[in-house]
Amino acid sequence: MVSSRNSGDLLTICLEGRIDSTNASAVEQQIRSLIAGQNITHFLIDIQNLCYISSAGLRILLHLIKNYPTMQLINANSDIYEVLEMTGFTEIITVRKTYREISIEGCEEIGRGSNGIIYRVNQDTVVKVYIHSDALKDILHEREVARLALILGIPTAISYDVVRVNDHYGSVFEMLNARSFSDILIKEPDKIDWCVQEYVHLMKTLHSTVVPKGKLPDMKKTVLSWASFLQEHLPQEAGQKLVRLVEEVPDSDCMLHGDYHTKNIVVQKDEILLIDMDTLSVGHPIFEFGSIFNAFVGFHELNQENVKHFQGFDFDLSTRFFHKVLAAYLNTDDEQKIQSLYDKAALIGYTRLIRRGIRRSESKTEQGRKELAYRTERLLTLLSQTDTLTI
Repeated sequence: MVSSRNSGDLLTICLEGRIDSTNASAVEQQIRSLIAGQNITHFLIDIQNLCYISSAGLRILLHLIKNYPTMQLINANSDIYEVLEMTGFTEIITVRKTYREISIEGCEEIGRGSNGIIYRVNQDTVVKVYIHSDALKDILHEREVARLALILGIPTAISYDVVRVNDHYGSVFEMLNARSFSDILIKEPDKIDWCVQEYVHLMKTLHSTVVPKGKLPDMKKTVLSWASFLQEHLPQEAGQKLVRLVEEVPDSDCMLHGDYHTKNIVVQKDEILLIDMDTLSVGHPIFEFGSIFNAFVGFHELNQENVKHFQGFDFDLSTRFFHKVLAAYLNTDDEQKIQSLYDKAALIGYTRLIRRGIRRSESKTEQGRKELAYRTERLLTLLSQTDTLTI
């Protein structure tokens, strides 16, 4: 069955039921009749109620694409989308899927990253709800890099479905009874040393994993862009030194997570999994430590209640955990060496936070001005004491 609806100058043609060799010719004639006489160059084909399409039906689409290259298919269900993807149609025409809707009302938050929040939907399932409403590209990117990480030996979860959560998109993962490290630290604080040990072991696995060239973005380039931005906002000598320090960090093709904190590491049965993979990159470990510093210290120094909202535990535990991680990563009790890594991580962390604050016009509020002034002073102090960012 073929029907149509108009909304302004947009024509939408609706297909229902089956399209196969017995009716394909008639369906094509009906579609062309609906288009005829209308001065249009763009229209949509709504296939929400299409339950089957054969090769004869696919040939109809090919004929239409030749005449109307901007034509799009919308509301494809999973079965029809799979056919279109398998036959290569998703490479030559825009196909928008229809997604089932789920609710997160009353669901426990178990993870949080820069692009989304992870909720437990039930005992077997979690969903990552993306902050940006138009996040399909982000979802496809995260799936791709998560598969890459898994192939390279990093234990992670792969999304098996995409859903709608109110006005946002979400990725669904199967994670049986998984608990985040944040949850463990909150409920079983005596396990802090075990958490540190596993946290560092997984991080070192990441940092020793070589990624094929071009598969992930280079974090050094990103940090260098932060440093270059700050040159206009720092004394000339300090700005130049910041850029030089970043430029002198050795290049590396080893994997970084980019948002490596305790809500993004979970225990499923006896397996440790890394989640929220959309920030994967390559680079020197010091760039990882810059983001870790912000997660446990930098974001929360002047408002220590923030860490409870973010991680679920207090600032004292957050800073103790970070210190233990530095010691375990370096495999030392030498406080001078630990402080050296802390300062280098803080230098990277403050660079990011200051840039972020300026771009978000945080100086318009009293708290924002206070944080920018504090972080700038700390950055300048660290720059005066630092000759290299390497570990």
